[in-house]
Amino acid sequence: MKAYLALEDGTVFEGISVGANGTVIGEIVFNTSMTGYQEALTDPSYYGQIVAMTYPLIGNYGVNEEDIESEKIQVSGFIMREMCKRPSNWRMTGTLGEYLTANNVVAIEGIDTRELTKIIREKGAMNGIITTDGGFEFEKYKDMIKDYKIKNAVKSVTCKEPYTVKTQNAKWRVALLDLGTKYNIIRKLNKFGCDVTVFPAFSDPDLLSGFDGVMLSNGPGDPKECKEIVDNIKKLQSKGVPIFGICLGHQLTALANGLNTIKMKYGHRGSNHPVTHKEKNRTYITSQNHGYMVEADGIDERKAEITHFNLNDNTVEGIRYKGIPVFTVQFHPEASQGPHDTGYLFNDFIRLMEVCKNA
Repeated sequence: MKAYLALEDGTVFEGISVGANGTVIGEIVFNTSMTGYQEALTDPSYYGQIVAMTYPLIGNYGVNEEDIESEKIQVSGFIMREMCKRPSNWRMTGTLGEYLTANNVVAIEGIDTRELTKIIREKGAMNGIITTDGGFEFEKYKDMIKDYKIKNAVKSVTCKEPYTVKTQNAKWRVALLDLGTKYNIIRKLNKFGCDVTVFPAFSDPDLLSGFDGVMLSNGPGDPKECKEIVDNIKKLQSKGVPIFGICLGHQLTALANGLNTIKMKYGHRGSNHPVTHKEKNRTYITSQNHGYMVEADGIDERKAEITHFNLNDNTVEGIRYKGIPVFTVQFHPEASQGPHDTGYLFNDFIRLMEVCKNA
């Protein structure tokens, strides 16, 4: 069956439907990973977005029950150059096409993803639509595409009730604020000897302050919409609780400390982004998924220092705050699809909790 991808600027691509029938609207973004497509599909940070994979062949190792990062597929739609129809891997339990159809995800293959990526790089991320409408006409959907906005993103993906995931011989109790968390953050904390209690994004900070440390997860949407959470982070900081923030958690902590966040032209999405640790003078390859960033201008060196920066565009990738036990990073050190270069940050979090406990 034919499918169409149409962008807000009027560009239309014709391809083949490889998922569910129907029509979806979202913000069109691209991911540069060669693998990890199932992790990307289930990453809550993609809420409200249609994801285009730049690597030309997707699905060649199928799907399984172990590589998911949340309870369901989170992307609004999926775009590929070519989807593998006959994957082969000892871990697979099905094909990507079967997975997309079973989860009612509208997806398209057979379009020029290089051309699509060039458009987004030149004009910036924009709204778009994937449809299997046989009588497709752009004018029919034009206003709908233009008016689309991602709203209540964190509220839509956070857990509804707290829950605890324990590990053997745990030494630490960590509260994880679920802004759209990935399962591998919980797995990593467990591996480092932490019992993890996951809390909904808008939880009272008093509930979190009794733990050895607090982790602020990744998540979707504009950080400036999360005013209540920013206020809660301020209250947590005032209690002296060790805090480690990732991605959206990094951005919200910056807002809580008087810094500014802005939307990027097309964001960072993929598992091949070089980030330099200033103190170590060493560059790591990182996994990233974000469309907003913390502005470097306005960072007062008496109150905070930039610990990491992006080697491609020099944007802020890590901040350590002075006078409070808080540090954050923009990238994903827990990246289940890899790379694992920055897993040392979980050790840093453990050491921070040790220092605060023994102080």
